[in-house]
Amino acid sequence: MAGQDIQDSATAAAAPELKRTLGPWQLTAVGIGAIIGAGIFVITGKAAAEYAGPAVTISFIVAGFGCLFAGLCYAELAAMIPQSGSAYTYAYAAFGRFAAWIIGWDLLLEYGMSAGAVSVGWSGYLGSVMAKLGMPFPEALSKAPVAFDSGGHFVLTGAIVNLPAVAIVAFLTAFLVVGVRASASANGFMVLVKIVVVLLVIIFGLPLINQANLVPFVPENTGTFGEFGWSGVLRAAGVVFFAYIGFDAVSAAAQEARNPQRDLPIGILGSLAICTVLYILMSLTMVGLAPYPTLNVENPVTIAIQAAGPQLHWLEWIVDVGAVAGLTTVILVSLYGQTRIFYSMARDGMLPPIFAAVHPTYNTPARGTILVGIFAAFLGGVFPIDILGELVSIGTLLAFVLVCLGVIVLRVQRPDVPRPFKTPFSPVTPILGVVVCGAMMYGLPGDTWIRLGVWFGIGILIFALYGIRHAKQPAWTLWDDAPTK
Repeated sequence: MAGQDIQDSATAAAAPELKRTLGPWQLTAVGIGAIIGAGIFVITGKAAAEYAGPAVTISFIVAGFGCLFAGLCYAELAAMIPQSGSAYTYAYAAFGRFAAWIIGWDLLLEYGMSAGAVSVGWSGYLGSVMAKLGMPFPEALSKAPVAFDSGGHFVLTGAIVNLPAVAIVAFLTAFLVVGVRASASANGFMVLVKIVVVLLVIIFGLPLINQANLVPFVPENTGTFGEFGWSGVLRAAGVVFFAYIGFDAVSAAAQEARNPQRDLPIGILGSLAICTVLYILMSLTMVGLAPYPTLNVENPVTIAIQAAGPQLHWLEWIVDVGAVAGLTTVILVSLYGQTRIFYSMARDGMLPPIFAAVHPTYNTPARGTILVGIFAAFLGGVFPIDILGELVSIGTLLAFVLVCLGVIVLRVQRPDVPRPFKTPFSPVTPILGVVVCGAMMYGLPGDTWIRLGVWFGIGILIFALYGIRHAKQPAWTLWDDAPTK
């Protein structure tokens, strides 16, 4: 197929291609596997303790609406342009190569840094399990060696490296090199495990919530924007948005879907709907079981279970082990999504050909996968989860804004291109997606915006030195006069 060219036209016919092995249930599992993870198991506690209090439940609803609008837009573009690359591919189709590069570089924040961030949360829960077994990890080998103080300056923590975070990324990188079918099968099993854990917490924890922990539901603002009150709810929505990241990983698997026009919308919207309901109930359970100031820890679900008393002590082991399994799937899918986006960018000349080279035996972009794994392992081994998580959130929100705008642009520019799935109530739905996601971006801390600016400065420099000279008309283009500038 033309959309699977990874070299120039003279050699494309002989090049190995990605296999179409994923159906709707596997794609939905990919989405759920990416979504349910560090957001609910780690980030929720920080958002409640520092920004929203019990109203973090409202923050999840706000973030869920933003994802719903963006998800409907993703579904239209994924069915219309069934190619690997997620928002990068859609930006290329709607706005041209520079916008595509910007969004591709932005998606490195979402997937590459997400894998690193979640590996930090994975390390925390694994440390809890090992401590209960009487074999605790030394802090020097299980904590981030650097952090940011309240003034936004780098400080040393005294740790050497977060070794468990590095180890899990290395293991899953090797797993992905072997092949997507084996990865998808293992992902499906671990998705089942963590859904069971979440359901157990909701079913047994919700009836035990202490009403006093929910009053006041929206704590009074401290006088600073984003610290409780309704501005805190908005800021928390941007922070817990990290919990929803992943459904667009379904669209990154377009070239490995058996029937992308039908299966991609099912995978995107199905995984989003399931996770939104679970998140609302799970967050209400957590803030109802434990006073919200106590949840600013690496394992807030465990703390909430402990606060419920002896009735739920039997759940502690299940939660810790389930969190380890659940976070594993998030790292797996994050690494998977990033390698497929880099595959698409290299295929279009935006990145060096190494990222587009498909292994002749495993039929996976093996060398690109290894390089992405090294990057994610470095992030997980060195940085704390809060810094990585906020960068992931703002980068993903920007990607969602551009996807929503892409639906509007392509409806005007290319009204005759077949759309197996159409975003309902367009352009109202895409506009609402832009507004809600933009509002959540606005609510994030100023330091996060500065770091985003620095990141894009580096990206533009790379584009100027390499991408602009090597970019070519993509082989997957659905029309001859697509924008390239």
